[in-house]
Amino acid sequence: MPLDFVISPRSETLGSLLQTKIDQKTKPLGALGQLEALALQIGLCQNTLTPSLNKPCIMIFAGDHGIVEAGVSAYPQTVTAQMVANFLTGGAAISVFARQHQLELLIVDAGVNADLTPHPRLIDVKIGKGTNNFLKHPAMTAEACSKAMQAGSKLVLQQHDNGCNCIGFGEMGIGNTSSAALLMHCLTALPLAQCVGRGTGLNDEQLQNKISVLQQALNRHKNSNDPLEALATFGGFEIAMMAGAYLKAAESGMLIIVDGFIAGTALLVVCKLYPQVLDYCVFSHVSSEQGHHDLLDHFNARPLLNLDLRLGEGSGIALAYPLLQSAVVFLNEMATFAEAGVDH
Repeated sequence: MPLDFVISPRSETLGSLLQTKIDQKTKPLGALGQLEALALQIGLCQNTLTPSLNKPCIMIFAGDHGIVEAGVSAYPQTVTAQMVANFLTGGAAISVFARQHQLELLIVDAGVNADLTPHPRLIDVKIGKGTNNFLKHPAMTAEACSKAMQAGSKLVLQQHDNGCNCIGFGEMGIGNTSSAALLMHCLTALPLAQCVGRGTGLNDEQLQNKISVLQQALNRHKNSNDPLEALATFGGFEIAMMAGAYLKAAESGMLIIVDGFIAGTALLVVCKLYPQVLDYCVFSHVSSEQGHHDLLDHFNARPLLNLDLRLGEGSGIALAYPLLQSAVVFLNEMATFAEAGVDH
């Protein structure tokens, strides 16, 4: 499954010019803290001293997982399709937050185990009705994994061509914290138990069962540290689509807002292949899902928020977006010492 993406390195010269512009604003050096680093990063991503956030968009990729048969979730698989309907009618948390911040919200059927009713904001690129149960077989074939990644890439290119330069990826899929935990374990070599969390709210007994099931899956398959092999073996169609989406967004020079644990493991897959993708990523938050803090440490990432979220859906993206707006506004509109006639 060859990948062919060209991701441009950031300009050191532009970085110096941006830092000078930031330092000349009417404030003590570094007084805007993390917003200054954010402004610098956004300018570098967009290759300009005057960045802007144009037609920001959140895509939610939805897919089902065969591993749910093994009792790894507190919710039945039918909830995936039901929540997709909730997104489309505007009743979900992400729907509310996206409206609040005027973010376009698109829902992608990557592999929901249901026939979904057509809707203007529903994009049907279904690879299959859920993945295989990876206790018995690989979650998907290499061909299906590649097809899913290509679909995610194509969807991002369409948004880019429509003028979007700031994008984030959410997910919905009962059972997908199991896939994410296994991907994290395989690609970071951290102990499995350190990567497995309560997901939709498992109690202690259910959590131990989940860990046991995932260990059985590891024993069943070759524990590969090859990112694409691990993705096909343990991933989900929605995770594979997010992986392709990250790559195309970085290649297109788009600013990427990263959500939580599952979205982070999709990013982990592509960063093993193209580490420079991280230059284009802003990490919205650290969630309360077991493993996410360690995953962020693996990326050497500094998240913007810590609100004990564990919802997914791209909720952290929407909540963090106003901070990106503030970073751009201060860089473009705040007076310099010379302009304001302030001594320093």
